[in-house]
Amino acid sequence: MTHNKTGLWRWLCVTLMLLASLGMASLASAQSTSESEMVTAAPGIDADQWRQVRSGETGPNYRDTRFDSNYNLVNSSGETWRQWRNRWVSPFGLIAIGGMAAAIALFYIIIGRKYLEEPRTGRKLFRWSLLMRSLHWTVASLFIVLALTGLNLLFGKFVFRSLLGDGAWAWMVSTSKVLHNYLGPIFGVLLVILLISMIKENMPKKHDLEWFKKGGGLFGKEHVDAGFCNGGEKAWYWLLASVGLLVVASGFVLDFPNFNQGRDTMQWANLIHAVGALGLTAVSLGHIYIGTLGTEGALEGMTTGYVDETWAKEHHNLWYEEVKDQALTEDEIAAQKSAGSAGTDSAPSSSG
Repeated sequence: MTHNKTGLWRWLCVTLMLLASLGMASLASAQSTSESEMVTAAPGIDADQWRQVRSGETGPNYRDTRFDSNYNLVNSSGETWRQWRNRWVSPFGLIAIGGMAAAIALFYIIIGRKYLEEPRTGRKLFRWSLLMRSLHWTVASLFIVLALTGLNLLFGKFVFRSLLGDGAWAWMVSTSKVLHNYLGPIFGVLLVILLISMIKENMPKKHDLEWFKKGGGLFGKEHVDAGFCNGGEKAWYWLLASVGLLVVASGFVLDFPNFNQGRDTMQWANLIHAVGALGLTAVSLGHIYIGTLGTEGALEGMTTGYVDETWAKEHHNLWYEEVKDQALTEDEIAAQKSAGSAGTDSAPSSSG
């Protein structure tokens, strides 16, 4: 009986040893196969060398030499860009645009629309030529399209993909990309033309500081001095002339990657473009509100070219004093237009 038990244990030990040997052989074979595959994929590269590649080793053996590239084979800057974009830029856009929209809605509920204090006289002052109005509305329309397509590219997947499905979302994002890429350069060129055309009227003046101190007259009934353009309009102009042109320049870098700009340059351009565009979109909501729903009579100047005397006196009193002798009735304006008068081709000059 004891002999049988000893034999059983012997066979059990032999079996376990055989299984262990087979396991070790399989592990060795797998390791050999893995190393063989690595050598086949990248001859002469082992784990230590991959770590050197990842660490940013500057030796020629750890560079991507295609097309005279100086980049590491494994470049961590892309992950840094992604983190900045997702953790900082995207939330900034939501906070800026959402916060501005909420502030405007709250302002409208509490303060309401700013109406004219005095009745309209029916006499009109010429303010914007057809050329300037056309240029303004073209730039404004392109701005809105670029803002919407840009927001769709940045945030759309979190909303429309789940609502409409992958097919509709794919069409939306591809269309947004094409529109954004092709309309962007056109917007940039027209923006420069608009800024040059309006620079005289937007030069800062001493009374602009008082305009800001008094909140532009939005609170209360106190009138504040303003020339052809008030302080708020000038602030929007110079924001477009600085941040707007920066967005345009970074957009050109992204739109035309065939001028040998590097990967890091493209990543920085993307971040600058996104932050600037999101900020401008947020501020534009205030500009749109004041120029349409927020102020009675403001939109008329940019649609018809003329504003009522009362509106000019209450919102741009310094300009009104310069041009009040040029006020016309509706009949006189109609007669001028039918006669093709040169007076309808350009706005009166102003000191701003």
